[in-house]
Amino acid sequence: MSHSSGIETNGVEQIPDNQRDASPLDLFRLIFGGANTFATAVLGSFPVLFGLSFQAGVWAILLGVGVGALILSPMGLFGALNGTNNAVSSGAHFGVHGRIVGSFLSLLTAVAFFSLSVWSSGDALVGGAKRLAGLPETDLTLGLAYGLFAVLVLIVCIHGFRFMLWVNKIAVWASSLLFLLGILAFAGPFDAGFAGSVNLGQPGFWAAFIGSALLAMSNPVSFGAFLGDWSRYIPRETSKARIMLAVIAAQVGTLIPFLFGLCTATLVATQAPQYIEANNYVGGLLAVAPTWFFLPVCLIAVIGGMSTGTTALYGTGLDMSSVFPRLLSRAGATLLIGVAAIAFIFIGRFTFNLVQSVSTFAVLIITCTSPWMVIMILGLITRRGFYHADDLQVFTRGERGGHYWFHHGWNWRGMGAWIPSAIIGLCFVNLPGQFVGSLGELAGGIDISLPITLGLAAVLYLALINIFPSPPRYMAPRARAGYFANQRRKGR
Repeated sequence: MSHSSGIETNGVEQIPDNQRDASPLDLFRLIFGGANTFATAVLGSFPVLFGLSFQAGVWAILLGVGVGALILSPMGLFGALNGTNNAVSSGAHFGVHGRIVGSFLSLLTAVAFFSLSVWSSGDALVGGAKRLAGLPETDLTLGLAYGLFAVLVLIVCIHGFRFMLWVNKIAVWASSLLFLLGILAFAGPFDAGFAGSVNLGQPGFWAAFIGSALLAMSNPVSFGAFLGDWSRYIPRETSKARIMLAVIAAQVGTLIPFLFGLCTATLVATQAPQYIEANNYVGGLLAVAPTWFFLPVCLIAVIGGMSTGTTALYGTGLDMSSVFPRLLSRAGATLLIGVAAIAFIFIGRFTFNLVQSVSTFAVLIITCTSPWMVIMILGLITRRGFYHADDLQVFTRGERGGHYWFHHGWNWRGMGAWIPSAIIGLCFVNLPGQFVGSLGELAGGIDISLPITLGLAAVLYLALINIFPSPPRYMAPRARAGYFANQRRKGR
């Protein structure tokens, strides 16, 4: 495990203390590297696609990324505390069987974002090569580009954490420099006064603004289930503040591709509006870019596709090995999920043209994942970061019992808060032309699904753990002493 060239043998069992030598800086690199890609730049283009001005788009992105980063940051603590991934850690709040919820949310999120990453990077690579070297843009060349990305990502993920960390160390600096190089490419024609088509005070402005902010927020939220995959190699005594700051700093770093996408989308809207009308940001970018920037575009596509794909696929392979521990090793589960994801990419792209549907699917998965994150964070706070780490592994070892067995392996406090929050959140989703929930029009066309599902999960979970408190053995020693003192004062 000390070298990046060896295949990682660790699964979701507790990482031994002598192998936990990662740092918050490594966590920063993995998060930032995974988001420093064209997929994030595409998210940054959405305010313009929705008709907002440049300034309104900046505020929407800042709001979404800022709120998402604050929600995400505590999710990096579980790995360091318990030495395992977040899905296994969720057993403390959902039960050792209920933690399967986190595993399958991770699986669905990973496949969706892996597919979007491969599609956007593959399209950018082939489009750049067409303009740079005359490579024809056909189903064959696109298929070869997708296949190249997918296989390279699969190799990195099978090798494991150290190799993935090495790839992302390169990706962080390379992609950032290439995006910043884009400032030189587009600084001349860029106009910060771009007005858009929907301005403050006009009908539809708030729907477009909040929709843009929620899409920006979905990027940090999408990492929630995966942070433990990487932070489990951080020593447990590491400062919690340093871990959370590393997560927040990585999200601040994603403003580079976000704002690159926003700035260049204003140029596409001005110089090649037909691409905006067709929702084809990558094609429009290549149409307005100077010739010398085509090579950087190709490099961003390759590097970004690698870093995003590895962070998504590695986590879901790790999760599936924990769901079927007797059947699949981490490498075996990664290979199985990787092959299935590659098949999904090709079938979806060339047979059913599911690119837009997968972007919708990603938003729906985020709507289900965010209340799961809220319950995890509130559980962490109310238990003061105290966990019986060994008892979290009961399911993985095929055993029964332990502190987190609850009711046949299910904790209905966590499940009882998550299920209605996710269902009601889905009802409030409003993605015009793609998916509108049964309650999606109640806010005048504004998508308020994330605030609804986050708030409801918090209220329900806090209510359930207060009305039906867990036995004191789940508490930290100091809190347990306070609990018994309080019971004595009440004469119980």
